[in-house]
Amino acid sequence: MSPNGRYEPLRKRLARIEAAGLDRQLHPLQPTGPTTARDIHGQSLDVFSSNDYLGLAAHPDVVQAWKDGAHFGTGSARLIAGDRTSHHALEEALEERFGQPATLFSSGWHANLALLSTLLDSADTVASDALNHASLIDGIRLSGAHKQILPHGNLDLHSDTRLLVLEGIYSMDGDIPDFRKAAKAANAVQAWWMVDEAHSVGVIGPNGCGSASAQDQQPDFRVGTLGKALGSFGAFVLGPSELKELLISRGRSFIFTTGLPESCARAGLTGLRLANDERREQLWDRVQRLRIALQQVDIPAEGEHHIVPILLGAQTMHVAAQLRAAGILVPGIRPPTVPQGQERLRITLSAAHTADQIDRLVEELVRAMAATEQNSG
Repeated sequence: MSPNGRYEPLRKRLARIEAAGLDRQLHPLQPTGPTTARDIHGQSLDVFSSNDYLGLAAHPDVVQAWKDGAHFGTGSARLIAGDRTSHHALEEALEERFGQPATLFSSGWHANLALLSTLLDSADTVASDALNHASLIDGIRLSGAHKQILPHGNLDLHSDTRLLVLEGIYSMDGDIPDFRKAAKAANAVQAWWMVDEAHSVGVIGPNGCGSASAQDQQPDFRVGTLGKALGSFGAFVLGPSELKELLISRGRSFIFTTGLPESCARAGLTGLRLANDERREQLWDRVQRLRIALQQVDIPAEGEHHIVPILLGAQTMHVAAQLRAAGILVPGIRPPTVPQGQERLRITLSAAHTADQIDRLVEELVRAMAATEQNSG
């Protein structure tokens, strides 16, 4: 095979993606504030697509915690030489906040892979909501368990179900399951149940303990992230002490991954301290302002919380481009992230957004939608 033909299969795959209009590009941004940035062309942007829900990523105390890390890299897995007192301090603080032992991971993806492949094996059956995150899907695949894919919101479990897998708030739809019904369904077949609280930790529930806690329910297992509302990086798994011991001994993405940098752990500990009711109330105020404003201009939005999807179908990428030109960053969400025909704008709010930013977003959205409709007509 000639050098030019060696990678022809890759070029063909890329060509198919491009022909379908589904190719993606990176667009570097330089943050200029908790909800603003500048792109490489110098354009200033109001950012409505970050998961920094409480505005803590740029908080001075969190920034200082990053700088205070004695070593930025741990050099090896925690079981080799990468274990630090800062890891244990953060795990202890998480256990105190959430009421269950915590185990740190390098990302939510690592956490879900380890949890699901440790809990399950090929003899088990797992029930998974159809809209669960890709990391949950991959964790189930890695486990080798038999899969029951539940239509979104359905809780009709097989009698042999070992584990029910749900999210605290679905990141593309902004909706929250009924966890009382989930607990009842799991208990009826003597199954465990778990919730990935990535987008709800710090934001929803008493002390920001998540959507299940908001409904006075405690799953057997939970996953939370440090890199969204808590303003740092990394993730954690919550569960009984037996789970923590198993994850340390059998969790592949714990055993074979370099330990979380100390600076991440310190920043996460600081973010956990700063994620208070005052910031959650500020965020809810921004949520109400945006959702009321959208209602007033007859733009329907899904969900009820800080993730605000607006389904626009084929117009989505055109409206997103119009917003970007107006200095507002709300990337369009398209297949394969969402099904064909359900393309959408996914607005995410922060406690740090101002009333003026939200009002301008709605004004520019109305203008962009009208211009797109006129051009398509």
